[in-house]
Amino acid sequence: MSEPLVSVAVAGAGPTDKALLVARTVRKSYGGVDVLKGITLTVNVGEVMCLLGPSGSGKSTFLRCINHLERIDGGRISVDGDLIGYVQRRNRIFEMNPREVARQRRGIGMVFQKFNLFPHMTALENVTAAPIGVKKMAKQQAAQRGMGLLDRVGLADLANSYPAQLSGGQQQRVAIARSLAMDPKLLLFDEPTSALDPELVGDVLDVMRGLARDGMTMIVVTHEIGFARGAADQVVFMDAGVVVESGPPAGVLDNPQNARTQAFLDSVM
Repeated sequence: MSEPLVSVAVAGAGPTDKALLVARTVRKSYGGVDVLKGITLTVNVGEVMCLLGPSGSGKSTFLRCINHLERIDGGRISVDGDLIGYVQRRNRIFEMNPREVARQRRGIGMVFQKFNLFPHMTALENVTAAPIGVKKMAKQQAAQRGMGLLDRVGLADLANSYPAQLSGGQQQRVAIARSLAMDPKLLLFDEPTSALDPELVGDVLDVMRGLARDGMTMIVVTHEIGFARGAADQVVFMDAGVVVESGPPAGVLDNPQNARTQAFLDSVM
C-alpha cells in the first residue's frame, strides 16, 4: 500500500452528481487467494446500489473493506473525499491507527446479517448507546432521538423490550435504527434479510425502501431481486471477485448482457 494516490474525475449519475463513495481497483486476498480482483465502483449521494452475486463472489468482503473492517491489499476507497483506513503523506499512504479508523466509521453505518444487538439492553438502549458513548450526546436528547428512530422503523411501542423478546425482523429493524442514530453519510447492508424467516422479510425491506425514498445513500448486498428492481439506482453483479455487469435495474435484471449474469438470475428468480 505505498503507491501514489490517483485523482479520479467522476461523472454525475443517479439522484445527484456528487460522488460519495469512490472505489478504484480494490484488491483483497486471503492466504494467497484473490477475493477481490480490482473492483471499481462509484456511488453518488442519494443513490442506492445493490450488489448481487453468488456466495463467494466477494460482495460482503467488498462491503467490509468500505469501512476498513477488512484491510485492502491494493487500490483506493474514499467516502466523501476521505481515503478510508489510510492517510497520505507526500506520495505514499499509511494505515491509520485504530482510533482514527473508528472516527471514520462514525459516518458509515453497517447493518449485518446477524443483528448484533446487546442482549442486556432494551431496544431504545441499543439505539442510544453509541450517540451517548461516542458522540457524548445528552441522555435525554439521545432518548428523544432514539424514540423517533424506533418510530421510523415501526417499533416505538417496543422501545422497552429486550432483543430476546423481539422477532428476528424486529431485531433487524432495531439494528437499522441503531445505525441511523449516528447520522451516517453512507449505510451498508450485508444481506440484511438472509437470517430472517420469509414472513419477516417484508417489514425490513419496507424500512429500507423508505430510507431509499428519503435519499439515504445505501449499498446493499442482497438476493432480494424485487427490492433491487424497485429501490436501486444501480445494480452490480459480481462473480469471482470482479464486476461482471452493472447498470440500471431494468438493464441488468431484465436484459442482462453477460451469460453469467443471466444464469445467476435464472437461478434466483
